[in-house]
Formats: sequence, C-alpha cells, structure tokens
Amino acid sequence: MGNSGSAVKVCTDHQGGINWLSLSPDGQRLLTGSEDGTARLWSTADSQCHGHFQGHESYITFCHLENEAAFTCSADHTIRKWDVVTGQCLAIYRGHTSIVNRILVAKDYLFSGSYDRTARCWSVDKEKQIQEFRGHRNCVLTLAHYSSRDVLEEEEEEEEEEEKVSRDLLVTGSTDCTVKVWWVSSGRCYQTLLGHTGAVLCLILDAPNRELFSGSTDYTIRTWNIVTGEQLKVFKEHQGSVICLELVNRHLYSGSADRTVKCWFVDTGERIQTYKAHKHSVSTLKYHAGILFTGSGDACARAFNSKSGVLQKIFRGHKFIINCIQIHNELLYTASHDGTLRIWDIRGVCKRNKRRLKKERSVQGRSSQKGSLSRLFNNKVGCMVQQENGE
Repeated sequence: MGNSGSAVKVCTDHQGGINWLSLSPDGQRLLTGSEDGTARLWSTADSQCHGHFQGHESYITFCHLENEAAFTCSADHTIRKWDVVTGQCLAIYRGHTSIVNRILVAKDYLFSGSYDRTARCWSVDKEKQIQEFRGHRNCVLTLAHYSSRDVLEEEEEEEEEEEKVSRDLLVTGSTDCTVKVWWVSSGRCYQTLLGHTGAVLCLILDAPNRELFSGSTDYTIRTWNIVTGEQLKVFKEHQGSVICLELVNRHLYSGSADRTVKCWFVDTGERIQTYKAHKHSVSTLKYHAGILFTGSGDACARAFNSKSGVLQKIFRGHKFIINCIQIHNELLYTASHDGTLRIWDIRGVCKRNKRRLKKERSVQGRSSQKGSLSRLFNNKVGCMVQQENGE
C-alpha cells in the first residue's frame, strides 16, 4: 500500500476554508478563494502569497485565474475581476439575485451560474451583462463552453442562420436534473438533455468528438451527442453521487460519494478500473503523467497508478475535506476546508511510475518478440507439415 507523505509547505494565511484553487495558464501563479470572503494569489516559484483580494461581502464560492487577471464569484451575488499585479478590483459584475456558484472565462466572455436559476454572460472588459439564460427550474451548478465551429459541419451550420453572428454555445447543468445547451448570441435554448433523475453536479466536454459527459446525484454518468442531443451511454456502476470527472485519452475518470473513483473506456462504456482506499467521498480528481491524484472528504490526497489501480502514496496533514487540487512542476497543491493550502513534492511518485512504465514496456517488448518468434516457428512447422502432406 501507499506510504504517507508530509507537505513541503503549509500556507495558513486564509481565515476560513478554501473552496477553490485555480492555476494560471502559464503556471506561474495560483489563486485561492475562501470562506473568509477573500482571494489570495500565490507564486509557484517561491510558494509565497503575493496578492490579497478583499472586497466581497460574503464567502467566495469559486475562482478563476488568467495570466493577467483573476476572477472570483461569491455568495454576495457578485463576480469581481482583479489585477494580479496591483491587487486592485477592476470590475464588479452585478445582476444575479442569489449565490453565484460557478464562473467560466472563454474568449472575451465571462459566464456565471447561480442559485437564482439563471446563467449569465458578461463582457469581460466592459463590466456589462450581454445575455441571460433563463429556463432552468432550479439552481445552475456547473458550466461548459464551446463553439459550433468545433462540432458542426458546414451544411449543419447553414441550418442555423439565426445564430451565424456568433457560434458560441454555453452548457449548463442544474439541480433540476437537466443539462441545457444555449446559443450565447440570442440566449435561446438549443437543446435540453433529459435523462438524469438527480441534480447534475459536474460536466466535461469533448467538443472534437461532439460529446458531453454529465455526472449526477442519481449515481450515473451520461454521455450525450452535443449536436443532436441524443443520449449515447449511461455509466451505472457507482453507488453514490458522481461529484467530479476527468477525461484523458478517451478514458473517463469519475469520483463519487461511494468513496471510489472509476475509470471507463469511453468508446465502449466498459469500466476498466476502480480505485479504492478512500474513507469518504472523492471530492476532486487530477490526472498527471500516468498517475491519478484524488482529494477526499477524509482529508487525504492520494496517488494511484492509473493503469493498475495500485495506491502509491497517501498525503496526510489536512484536517477537513480537500476541495481542489492542482499540479505544476511535480508539485501537488491541495486546498482544503481547513483553510490551508498545502504543497507536496511528487517527484518520487512520478519517478517510480516512470520506472514501472519503462519496465512494463520492456516486458511487453520481450513478450512481443517471443510472440513473433513463436509465430515464425509455427509458420515454419506449418509449411513443413504441408510439404510432407504434399499440399
């Protein structure tokens, strides 16, 4: 079984639980959003706090970090944009009438989902609401975005003349058990995906393959064709709510309240691995270099060999649920409801995994060579038998 690891550094600056952790695209900074109503900016180079964003009137539910700007959303019904250098609040987006659960930044758009049953689209630069998406019967928990250029053929695009000005689409998952796909330009609902019998907690999009995956409190994951709205497959083996999803190389990883992660081969729907050892719900997942990292309600992070399912390491030290994890430069960052950001060195785990992969490839190579020699021998024997029989 995996051995215990101790953190390289423990950051205790927040005065409340950390609800989310975001890594900038260039990997230079991390952003934490907390129950204390503030966000903090951290450097991945020195693990120091280099920014403290104050202004929200209630706890921060979620955050998103770009290279030059940070975004936070809050139970105070607002979203804020911050300058990562000066720490100055650059914009406040007002309009939601309840807790803002999620935000998503794509191109020049800022999308948000709220307990007020709506999703909204904002101009990132102008502090202005562009569109409101109204139609869910309950709160909007999760968001995804894509362009129809990524999924539609030319003839299909021509059928959507009304929407040709903008080809952006927003996907929303709700506690009303539905997933909806919306045209951003008009706010019109393009598809309502029906099938779940519980709240939709997570979404993951594979636009090039025209597929959307949704996880729910009904214990299932469903996959949909995002052009036709057709339900393609239902993954049914979990015994608890599906909380988080990760898609890597046509393998789908799902973390659940049943204390397991499962790996599915998307093309067939086959469950090919189950990762056990968690003593509580699996709250967050991250795949890195053949290793599956998990965060759990049991306050531990874990590293599994993604192929064999073998537990390689347990990271102990947090006091409460780990809400989010990030990985950069062979360091694992874990953010917890205990208010701490912990940093762990995962070089040893990565090295062992590389050695194991190298060994497996070597064994496979030898068995492949044996197989080739065996086939060659059998072919020769076959030819000799045929000659003796005069065939």
